[in-house]
Amino acid sequence: MGDPVTECVAVSPGIELHTRRWRGDDEVPFLLVHGLASNARTWDGVAERLRALGHPVTSVDLRGHGLSAKPDDGYDFASLAGDLQRVLDHLGWESAVVAGQSTGGNLALDLASRAPARVAGAVGVDGGFIELRARWPRWEDCESALAPPALEGTPRSRVAAAMRVAHRDWSAEAIEATLANLEVLADGTVRPWLTRERHLRILRALWEHSPSEVIATLGAPVLLVPADSGDDWSRVKRDEIDRAVAAGRDVRVRWFSPADHDVHVQHPRELGDVLHEWALLVADQRSRS
Repeated sequence: MGDPVTECVAVSPGIELHTRRWRGDDEVPFLLVHGLASNARTWDGVAERLRALGHPVTSVDLRGHGLSAKPDDGYDFASLAGDLQRVLDHLGWESAVVAGQSTGGNLALDLASRAPARVAGAVGVDGGFIELRARWPRWEDCESALAPPALEGTPRSRVAAAMRVAHRDWSAEAIEATLANLEVLADGTVRPWLTRERHLRILRALWEHSPSEVIATLGAPVLLVPADSGDDWSRVKRDEIDRAVAAGRDVRVRWFSPADHDVHVQHPRELGDVLHEWALLVADQRSRS
């Protein structure tokens, strides 16, 4: 199938985002958005499956992440969504399915609300329904619970070994893609591409985001793909998803169970098939309207 084409896309003066692009045929295009402190490579398996099914696909490193620019500002949802819209402009896609994982799912919905003509459908992969304020009404409590771990200075080999133990059913490619969340220094240790301060600024933006309110305003269809990992968080998700479904006009839900939070990394082929089938349904609905 071949490797993706990598390209840097200017989204504002002096700020470029790193993208990975798979050229497709005539099917619905996909823009794939990673989660907080993640990177575009985590979508590679899904992108390859979508490409095999005929879809043009682009994944992107958000600002501050991976190989993209790391400016001091622009870590609010309005700026991040604006970056994605300019990527769509660069690609020449009038509209696309925008699929995001975790925080990226909420961001996909946010983009659909800000630029409705550009989003044919919005997908949240274990995201898009996250309402942190319902669980932590005080920002300080959310910050304390979800602050990033201190990884700087840890040998890459140790992080890789821990990841393989924690995710025994992940492929070697999935492990390597996830390790790309981290910059490897000359001494073999790592540090997150996304700094702690910028991480917390995006987390604060997520805490302030209310997807059920956003979904209520959307004309575009929404697909939520939650992961049931059998923990307390999975039980919270069900309440969040119920609110989202009740608020939206066209919200479908496809659970993966059992599954990790990184469904796109753990089950790329299966998720690609789900996204393909839903995108064809969306395209058919649009052609009939």
